[in-house]
Amino acid sequence: MLNFKGTRSPIDVILVCIRWYAAYSLSYRHLEEILQECGVSVGHSSINRWAIRFLPLIEKMVRKYLYRSVDKHGKTIDFLLTAKRDMAAEKQFFDKATGANGDPNKVAMDKSGATSQP
Repeated sequence: MLNFKGTRSPIDVILVCIRWYAAYSLSYRHLEEILQECGVSVGHSSINRWAIRFLPLIEKMVRKYLYRSVDKHGKTIDFLLTAKRDMAAEKQFFDKATGANGDPNKVAMDKSGATSQP
């Protein structure tokens, strides 16, 4: 569970900033400017502290629902966040990723359990 104790900004502002930072190529200063245009005064250093504090915790919480494909350099190509990691979700992700990016040269899988054979 995320602990927002000690933060001065509303939780929804913090979560929106973290989401935008993680999902888009925005700098802390860009986020500061966007929020200012929305009437919210938050400094880029606060956004940086939120990212350092909360992103690892959020990543840990969603890892069990996340499928991710990466290229040979480790850059994320595609991802899928599902309620369950099962064979149906895995097939949906693989079809989506290969449809958008073509067939891979190599496939490596984690030990999620969805890929284990009966």
